[in-house]
Amino acid sequence: MNPSLNTDSPLLSRSMIAVICAQFLSAFGDNALLFATLALIKQQLYPDWSQPILQMAFVATYIILAPFVGQIADSFAKGRVMMVANGLKLAGALVICFGLNPFLGYSLVGVGAAAYSPAKYGILGEITRGEKLVKANGLMEASTIAAILIGSVAGGVLADWHIVAALAICALVYAAAVIANLYIPRLPAAHPAASWTPRAMTRAFFDACVVLWRDGQTRFSLIGTSLFWGAGVTLRFLLVLWVPVALGIADNATPTLLNAMVAVGIVIGAGAAARFVTLETVKRCMPAGILIGVAVAIFALQTTLFNAYALLLTIGVLGGFFVVPLNALLQERGKRSVGAGNAIAVQNLGENTAMLLMLGLYSLAVKVSVPVIGVGIGFGVVFALAITALWFSQRGAK
Repeated sequence: MNPSLNTDSPLLSRSMIAVICAQFLSAFGDNALLFATLALIKQQLYPDWSQPILQMAFVATYIILAPFVGQIADSFAKGRVMMVANGLKLAGALVICFGLNPFLGYSLVGVGAAAYSPAKYGILGEITRGEKLVKANGLMEASTIAAILIGSVAGGVLADWHIVAALAICALVYAAAVIANLYIPRLPAAHPAASWTPRAMTRAFFDACVVLWRDGQTRFSLIGTSLFWGAGVTLRFLLVLWVPVALGIADNATPTLLNAMVAVGIVIGAGAAARFVTLETVKRCMPAGILIGVAVAIFALQTTLFNAYALLLTIGVLGGFFVVPLNALLQERGKRSVGAGNAIAVQNLGENTAMLLMLGLYSLAVKVSVPVIGVGIGFGVVFALAITALWFSQRGAK
């Protein structure tokens, strides 16, 4: 086992505070930049179909770089990997800010995000352990969701004020994230790479995939988190079509505010998971996963704004309670087998592949004119059944 830094220190150690601050700033920048860039491409009269391409290019970088970023995270001090990754995000924001191709710039931000993710989660297992690891994941998820919520709103508001100024502020936020990373003490490399050739790295990555997939606990975590985040991104797009049909509201703000309620709920659920779930009792999160699907199906039938807000808040709470223990489980077991960075890289591959697949199925359903309420009900039922099957597949597993 690799040495960790002060694993017996308080949860809110200097290292943890630096990680959480860097993560908040980085995630804030990602989401503010997305909405500022969407405003830019709208102003530059790009066709409407190009807007989803922006997000798809971002997600695709996670899949393409998955064989490499985990090994990078485990071969160097993770705090420094996070700093370089935020530097790449800063470069991408500057590309957009200086009037170059926004798709190129946001793809560069995606490269930084793909490199950042294994390091930011992997470092938690190096600066905490045991019950503190679940709590640390709760803090990480809470800071991330808060950044998504505030960053999304800030990006839209700033873009309405001045698009170039909004892009410049996003660049400044990434620069602040780089500075925050400097306050993370340099930790020893977890698993130094044996080879840096692309072929060897790809083979090592897929070997890590096999190791994690053969372990019942890590397979359980990988499937659960992939289903959750794939469903989460699909729900975001579903709301855009659902609001005018179910509520008769045609503005752009209401879907954003409804998404915000999910984010608030996830923060609450992450806190509850940190308090009531440990690595030994991780399966306590499974009923919450099933109830997410049930709540989505019920939500699709609503016709009042109050009920919609209440149910989406509930879905968020259930989601936070469900996903935080699964993340902690993967980090703990992955650290002992393939390295936490490689484990998170494998997780990113699964989650982003699930996002693309679920969005593809959603787009197909819309294209063949399935009513949006029917899509919502079917989506919720299928998700609940999938989590139920996952739970029963783990009965008796260690």
